[in-house]
Amino acid sequence: MSQLAPLISDLALILICAGVMTLVFKKLKQPLVLGYIVAGFLCSPHFAFTPSVVDEANIDLWSEIGVIFLLFALGLEFSIKKLLKVGSSAIISASTIILCMIIIGVSVGWMFGWKQMDCIYLGGMIAMSSTTIVYKAFDDMGLRQQHFAGVVLGILIIEDILAIVLMVMLSTLAVSSHFEGSEMMLSIAKLVFFLILWLVVGLYLIPLFLKRVRKLMSDETLLIVSLALCLGMVYLAAAVGFSPAFGAFIMGSILSETVESEHIEHLVAPVKDLFGAVFFVSVGMMVDPHMIVEYRYPILAIVAAVLLGQTVFGTMGVLLSGQPLKTAMQCGFSLTQIGEFAFIIAAMGVSLKVTSDFLYPIVVAVSVITTFLTPYMIRLAVPAYNVIDRHLPGRWRLLLERYSAGSSTVNHKTNWQKLLLAVARVVLIYSVLSIAVLIICLHFMRPYILDMLGMKWGKIVTAVITILAIAPFLRALIMKKNHSAEFRTLWNDNRFNHAPLISLVILRVLIGVGFVVFIIERLFQGSVALMVGIAILLVCGMIFSRFLKKQSIVLERTFELNLRSKEMQQEYLGDKRPAYAGKLLDRDIHLSDFTVSPDSAWVGHTLKELDLGKKYGVHVASIIRGTHRVNIPDGASRVFPNDTLQVIGTDEQLNAFSAKAEKAVLPPDEGDLEKREMKLSQFIVDKNSPFVGRNIIESGFRPNYHCLVVGIESAGEDALRAPDVHEPLRENDIVWVVGEADNLKKLFEAK
Repeated sequence: MSQLAPLISDLALILICAGVMTLVFKKLKQPLVLGYIVAGFLCSPHFAFTPSVVDEANIDLWSEIGVIFLLFALGLEFSIKKLLKVGSSAIISASTIILCMIIIGVSVGWMFGWKQMDCIYLGGMIAMSSTTIVYKAFDDMGLRQQHFAGVVLGILIIEDILAIVLMVMLSTLAVSSHFEGSEMMLSIAKLVFFLILWLVVGLYLIPLFLKRVRKLMSDETLLIVSLALCLGMVYLAAAVGFSPAFGAFIMGSILSETVESEHIEHLVAPVKDLFGAVFFVSVGMMVDPHMIVEYRYPILAIVAAVLLGQTVFGTMGVLLSGQPLKTAMQCGFSLTQIGEFAFIIAAMGVSLKVTSDFLYPIVVAVSVITTFLTPYMIRLAVPAYNVIDRHLPGRWRLLLERYSAGSSTVNHKTNWQKLLLAVARVVLIYSVLSIAVLIICLHFMRPYILDMLGMKWGKIVTAVITILAIAPFLRALIMKKNHSAEFRTLWNDNRFNHAPLISLVILRVLIGVGFVVFIIERLFQGSVALMVGIAILLVCGMIFSRFLKKQSIVLERTFELNLRSKEMQQEYLGDKRPAYAGKLLDRDIHLSDFTVSPDSAWVGHTLKELDLGKKYGVHVASIIRGTHRVNIPDGASRVFPNDTLQVIGTDEQLNAFSAKAEKAVLPPDEGDLEKREMKLSQFIVDKNSPFVGRNIIESGFRPNYHCLVVGIESAGEDALRAPDVHEPLRENDIVWVVGEADNLKKLFEAK
């Protein structure tokens, strides 16, 4: 008998336990994450009544893969545009909560005399709430549509992003093992550099690549390519000193902006579920009952810190963002749990060997307790608000109302703010791209060119290639936004604005000159004045070059198109309202979607025949039919079943149109179903039959008798052949026909 590898037997045991526990927890209507943790405890050496995993090292490897795919899936659900839409309210709330909870976690660990790194990691573990558990609780309690739920989900989006940043910072601290301000700032600068570089380059190249190979992409190839991109970014992130999970999240975020994002998310979901289950089971395997009993007081203290800290600081953070007290308390009470990121950070601490063994099971126990308490904390929010509202001094209540009202007003940015923010964004992005080009050309490419061409010509060729490669970015860095509406408005408004605006342009020119001087200085030796003079001439050439201007415009338009391609497709298919729909609201005109029922009396008619504009005052702007869209259809456009009509009109017109459309649906056919049943029969063409010598068309089987000839057998032939509508029927032919019983009877009487 062959010996089964421990990896396979362990995986079988893990999945059996996980499968049973997920069914049990699904029946109990509890989060599946807890089921996986219980499954891990059951198959661990700490539980003596069931078989246990043999080789835990292999499971640790699989759990690391699980973390990668969990973060990859999280990145696919995340959107850069979604982050911009959550607004400052969620950013202020999430930042306040995370900062305060880290301080609380560090303080709790310090109270129990734990070592410094344990305290810091504990703060990171309890800083973020569980997105999965909150989503599940809101769904189960029917709260997803309430206002405070939208605020909570926005906060969770920001927390997920900040959690990735926190993981990078914690891993950096683990490697350096000490706190130097300069080193921390260098790590943050490195993080920002690679984050911008990967997002910009990825959003430019990957959508173009997927678009070019779309015809070659089946489900299998798309899955393989997506996972290859994910693991490639994981390797790249690890190579430059970041956590692998960070790379997976970045690639997921890039792919989330592509047209294929939803398809990729659907294909990756089984892989993520499998390895994610292994990860959470491995978390449960770390649960040691003896250690939990030993550290019961720290566990209770951390649970109290999470419940009270998230309630108080969550409420305070949402209040600071300008929300009313009731909404703030509902948000704070909803965030009182820890989950996925706590486990990921704990696992990272164990893998880096910087945290103590007891910290992992403690965090798991805290997560289990706070998860079970989450629904009760959400229900407690409104009664707690009612108690506070009754005892709140009138002056305080008035102050909170004024603050929330003042924060909710629209704060228009000045032209100076808009211009400076836009210029800062342009300088930052193009500086990062320029630095990346310098690193590639001067660090990786230069040695090969020098070996091939020698020292003299090698330096010249390297300088030329580097400057040509960096030129489109430097031109955009210097010239972009110099002709924007804000720049022109400020220039024309006040002559005192001329000097600051000119200084802003000169500053950007100096940055461009600095890049060119750096290239020349690294490759050649000469006087500073000569190098600066050459750099100024080259930068002036870039500024006045029409070719570089065209290249910069093409690069930027391609990037913007890639960034908008998903929105454009959603709008094209009717999954998203077109941009002009929001502008119509100012004029009390709305765009409404109406799906034509297959039973509608309108099916088959043209828009001219329906005359919807004259009858109801509405106008059909578009017809969406499957994956096709007809914009501004003319009167000859015909309506088909399941078409989606995008109709423009006022509320009264749309209501009248909708009511008439519902009445236009034909009632179901309630006739005798037995009579409508299709049957197969046959008859023999005798010498007296009116069909002898006539072909199928001339015989009128379809128009006169509503029957269909499906086959003919000729005398002396055993085979049934397909009918030829032009071939005349001969005597003794056997004709096979399909039709309803009454129509067949009518045909047989005529034969």
